[in-house]
Amino acid sequence: MRIDVLTLFPAMFAGPLDESIIRRARDAGILDLRIHNLRDWTHDRHKTVDDRPFGGGPGMVLKPEPIFEAVEALRRDHPVPPRVILTSPSGRVFNQTLAEELSKEPSILLVCGSYEGFDERLREHLADDELSIGDYVLTNGALPAMVIVDTVARLLPGALGHDQSSVEESFSEGLIEYPHWTRPAEFRGWRVPEILMSGNHAEIARWRRQESIRRTFLRRPDLWDKQRWDRPPKS
Repeated sequence: MRIDVLTLFPAMFAGPLDESIIRRARDAGILDLRIHNLRDWTHDRHKTVDDRPFGGGPGMVLKPEPIFEAVEALRRDHPVPPRVILTSPSGRVFNQTLAEELSKEPSILLVCGSYEGFDERLREHLADDELSIGDYVLTNGALPAMVIVDTVARLLPGALGHDQSSVEESFSEGLIEYPHWTRPAEFRGWRVPEILMSGNHAEIARWRRQESIRRTFLRRPDLWDKQRWDRPPKS
């Protein structure tokens, strides 16, 4: 899969996406990640990417010209046009379901928001989607882009050491993941639940699902209310 990121702050991506699972996926050719500086598509000596909003008001707005030019150039570099996504607080809230949907795309292009946001013509005539990672304000759209890249990349076949890992993680069924323990079996008087040491894999699976359901009910009523209890669990 190829992911392009268009940003004003390319150096922000150098550390987080050069480590761990993402680095291994890139080294293995599973993920082709390319970071682009939006200022490379400006034509004035100041490399201007923003301007004052029409109608007045505080802050600056990202101009349409360099973003249109950049996206159109990057589209020509793809055998299949990428899905163009703006990162913005006003977008749809990103979640595991959307990550799974994006992981099936051959390529995506993330355009990072900044300042007061995008000229509306970018939303109306260029972008395919607009995503937010939560109801709070960040300095710019680089961190949301990193979150999207990380979440999508780990779903690509071969990215994890065991593909079943991505199936069993939190939110894969709309539930919080069950609790985990490891050795030693007893630590400071606290013991691991006996069921996990029983060797009965069917009973362990049943117990884990019950714990996922219980935790979701207690901790995440927003997820609980979205559950369809007639749907069988993933196997």
